[in-house]
Amino acid sequence: MHLPRRTFLVQALAGAGLFTLAPVSALSAPGILVPNVTGLYSVVVAKTVAPTSTLDVVNEVRRWPGKVAVGGGRYSMGGQIAVAGGLHMDMRAMKQLVWLKADARTVRVQAGMTWRDLQEVLDPEGLAVMTMQSYANFTVGGSVSVNVHGRYVGNGPIGHSVRALQIVLADGAVVEASRSQNPEVFRAAIGGYGAVGVISEVELDLASNARMERTVTAVALADYPSYFETAVKSDRDCILHNADLLPPLFDAPVAITWRTTHKPLTEPSRLVARGQSYGMHQNAIFAITELPGGAALRTQVIHPLLLEKPAVVWRNHEASLDAAELEPRTRRISTYGLQEYFIPLRHFVAFAREMAQLIRKHQANVLNVSVRHSPTDTVAMLPWATQEVFSFVVYYKQRTYPAAQQRVGEWTRAMIDAALKHDGRYYLPYQLHATRHQFAKAYPQAPQLRALKKSIDPQAKFSNELWSRYL
Repeated sequence: MHLPRRTFLVQALAGAGLFTLAPVSALSAPGILVPNVTGLYSVVVAKTVAPTSTLDVVNEVRRWPGKVAVGGGRYSMGGQIAVAGGLHMDMRAMKQLVWLKADARTVRVQAGMTWRDLQEVLDPEGLAVMTMQSYANFTVGGSVSVNVHGRYVGNGPIGHSVRALQIVLADGAVVEASRSQNPEVFRAAIGGYGAVGVISEVELDLASNARMERTVTAVALADYPSYFETAVKSDRDCILHNADLLPPLFDAPVAITWRTTHKPLTEPSRLVARGQSYGMHQNAIFAITELPGGAALRTQVIHPLLLEKPAVVWRNHEASLDAAELEPRTRRISTYGLQEYFIPLRHFVAFAREMAQLIRKHQANVLNVSVRHSPTDTVAMLPWATQEVFSFVVYYKQRTYPAAQQRVGEWTRAMIDAALKHDGRYYLPYQLHATRHQFAKAYPQAPQLRALKKSIDPQAKFSNELWSRYL
């Protein structure tokens, strides 16, 4: 029987004394702090509220005299969900199904519903989310606000599968926005990080659930763009795909593709079970990031073990992964972060090589770089894909003390410069290390968003640390 990934980690490291670390309690902080998953850059706010309905959102927006910021799962990493001294609107209690039209493969939900909650509704109907992140803990509204993508072949950002939004504006007005109704508000809300209003409901296109088989192929770095074009993009059976670049060289893509199949399942569960313990997995991550030879252990032992066995699973099972498997024991001393860079296909090899050089030069503790693909974004006002791109998702570990944060800022800005040099862009939901000049160069459409915001939110009621800095 196919074993879960964390089971392979256990077997690979069992007996090596690496699974004896005790959990450490998280530190509490004084004041009304709105934290994020990294534990860095928490924001002190004046008040937090947790609405359960659109009417609650309207009333809170109208009553509050100052700035308002909106948050969901709190996976953005640089204060995108809060504004200093303002009101934090925690949307996680707005998690109801509005309606499901299974025959039409469409659904409408409150914005605070998580993908995992939605999957519980869809799976009995033989349906699946069309586009989402690799993990199911995120809220639907938050995902739309940052215009996420995943490993889905040909889908691009989530905005392509959003049919309509319900949005509460700064004056408390509730508007319906779509490609045909209030289209500018619609475009600004998708990937707008709460700049123009509070997304209270989301209407989505859906896909069919299907059995998928995983294949793993080693590809030379220079050959990867053509491999993707012929073996993945042109294959209509491909549902998910990414390529892993592993330390220390990050120069040997391991292509992982999930294709539709009728073969027998190796994993009978339709969804990943909730509430599992990932303590051993967490200790394995500690081992490969802190112990001598950890990078070689990951590349030569752990990664091959994870992928060598046959795997046939339901689409919903692979889409219901729990981000807890990435969570460390503690974030007091070290924390984990993400960065992401969107690079035109023609610059894939050049950027990959420069990225690897920068990682080694700055001795960044990068665990993995996952390569995905996206067609041109045709929806968002601030698109991260103005043309067909490969995305480089950089998963790294850093210390939490100030000097370490400064060093991360230095190599982040160097990575952004490399992306810009190769006609690319960087992704906005992470730590706010970019300069204002880098932001302006990466997102030249920002004046359009600024002008729309001024027209519908003249007092700049909606804000957060991201927009306080850049918009």
